[in-house]
Amino acid sequence: MSKVIVFAIPVFLLMIAAEYSWGVARGRNSYRFSDAINSMSLGMLSQISGIFTRLLRVGIYVAVYEQLALVQAEAFWTSWAGWLLALLFYDLCYYWQHRVGHESALFWASHVVHHQSQHYNLSTALRQTSSGALLGWIFYLPMALAGVPPLVFGIVALIDLLYQFWVHTEHVPKLGWFDRWFCSPSNHRVHHAVNDAYLDRNYGGILVVWDRLFGSFTEEGERCVYGTRKPLNSWNPLWANLEVYWGLARDSWRTRRWADKLRVWFKPPGWKPADLAAADTAPVFLPDAMVTYAPPLSRGMAWFTAVQFVLMLLAVAAFLWEADGLPLLQGALWFGVLLVVLCVLGAALEGKLGVLEVLLIECAAIATVSAALELQTLHYLFKPLVMALALVWVLQDRRIGESDAARARPPLLLAIVASLAGDVFLMFPGFFIPGLVSFLVAHLAYLALFHQRVGWFPQRAALAFTLAVGAAMYALLWTGLPNGLRGPVGVYVLVIALMAAQAIGRAWVLRTPEATLVAVGALVFMLSDSLLAINRFLTPLPLASLWVLSSYFVAQVLIVRGVWARRA
Repeated sequence: MSKVIVFAIPVFLLMIAAEYSWGVARGRNSYRFSDAINSMSLGMLSQISGIFTRLLRVGIYVAVYEQLALVQAEAFWTSWAGWLLALLFYDLCYYWQHRVGHESALFWASHVVHHQSQHYNLSTALRQTSSGALLGWIFYLPMALAGVPPLVFGIVALIDLLYQFWVHTEHVPKLGWFDRWFCSPSNHRVHHAVNDAYLDRNYGGILVVWDRLFGSFTEEGERCVYGTRKPLNSWNPLWANLEVYWGLARDSWRTRRWADKLRVWFKPPGWKPADLAAADTAPVFLPDAMVTYAPPLSRGMAWFTAVQFVLMLLAVAAFLWEADGLPLLQGALWFGVLLVVLCVLGAALEGKLGVLEVLLIECAAIATVSAALELQTLHYLFKPLVMALALVWVLQDRRIGESDAARARPPLLLAIVASLAGDVFLMFPGFFIPGLVSFLVAHLAYLALFHQRVGWFPQRAALAFTLAVGAAMYALLWTGLPNGLRGPVGVYVLVIALMAAQAIGRAWVLRTPEATLVAVGALVFMLSDSLLAINRFLTPLPLASLWVLSSYFVAQVLIVRGVWARRA
């Protein structure tokens, strides 16, 4: 199935390009660059995450079919009449899955991803959920009970899905008799609209007959306004999938009655318990007053994200092609890299990350996974690139005339260079001591940097906490440390504890989001060094490279960004 999607990707892209060209030529372009990239990114995320939900999508169906099927008639289902009936059966099941996806908040939390775009075009068709398989399988169990073979089920499901691609367009008008029977562009435009007259209508996948039978059909009339009544206002594909779940979990936590804590999940979307409704009153929804989410994007950043997107598309295609043969751990780790890249791509479209920051985070993800999978050549290439990019990021800043920047730059550069040296030393056996000394210099530089604008250790409780943690870690390591390293490691533990305490005190004094990022980064640095020490001197940790490097890079990104991002 994954290979089928790989073959379909160029077809989808060609049709999207054709629709875009037609719209530009007719003066009715329905695309916006960031929105289209985001929709296709969500499609990629849906496909790569689907590798890990096969048990739910296919396994449960197969188990029910083999153990509980009421009729065994494979010969019929593989005849032309059986294939046609299976397709109709699937489409009916899809209708009810789709309808419940709009009428119950828990199912809407999954389906909402498909409706978040405020534009309507073929890229919107690719905007698919990554959590649909968690509960969606329930609606197709009647087919398994009826004895529809898994192969037939899988093929008709693919046909139903592929059919729905072409109906996501504004350029095909009403089609007369076709609209009365089938899901058409006109009928599906109604489904995606948030106008009062169109809300929660036209659920059919291939046939719109189901909507006519069950009273959910509405014909297209007034101009459609697209999106959701509570706009996502984000290009982050992970948040797009989690936003409604988070809101439901928050409401379930805040409401007082235990029955309401459960009802929140199954009532219609937007329902609030009485004790929350009074405080969370929403303004009257006016479709014509909707504001299109469109953060400014420079031409240079648009080109950069376009190149990133193409490379990501190739990486996803390669992942899907090899997915069936990948061990679970290897697949999960590369999935993590692809997820990170999709998220930083979304942040770049929002203007939250610059080019160097995006490249830095991507290199960190690849360096971490390549270490965990023991891909040495890849690791040796990407690990030094992380701090090298951080160095370039700070050096290329032209606003050095600012007094704060002038004071912060020298210790920050020293910390980055020392960290880069430590990274290189620790890649090779026999260079642990030079690596330890390099990171000791880096921590001292960070300590001096965090002292700027604040006094020494303004939060004494934080100092006591980090020193206590450091002392406990040193005591834990004591028996495993060689005699010659007990002194140097003790000094190192003391310095990083002081660095973390100074960062926390700085955040307590400055009370800015950036200072908080730095403090969190310093604490994560303590965690990373602790994991490294435990793995080296106490006991080997499973996937040690993954935990040590991921926490290390998170710490460095948080600290450098917290100190420098607002200056760039």
